[in-house]
Order: sequence, then structure tokens, then C-alpha cells
Amino acid sequence: MPRDALLAPETKITLVFMFLGLTAWYLVGTVTESDLLELGALFGIGIVVPTLINELRRRSESESG
Repeated sequence: MPRDALLAPETKITLVFMFLGLTAWYLVGTVTESDLLELGALFGIGIVVPTLINELRRRSESESG
């Protein structure tokens, strides 16, 4: 069984951006003391961006399919 079949593309996108969000949160925390910027990096990159990407992919698949 191929490994790619174990994870859906949406899950892969979410996992990558969760890692990027946590990394951005850590880096922003080391550079600045702004809790608001840390929260924005964590939620913006870790939650909002992958949600938008997955929704755009679903819409484009439903229009072409």
C-alpha cells in the first residue's frame, strides 16, 4: 500500500501549515514581545491559510468535476 493513500491531501496541507504556524509563533516570540503578533502568526499561518487553501481546492474540484 502506498504511503500517500494514508493521508488525504487536505490533511497533508493542514499538517504542513500547522508546523509552519508553530515555527512562526516561536520565531515571532524570539524577535518581539508582542503577544498579538504571536497569536496572529499562530492562527493566521496555522489555521486560516490551510483552511483557505483547502476551500479553494474543493471549489475548483467541484467546478471542474
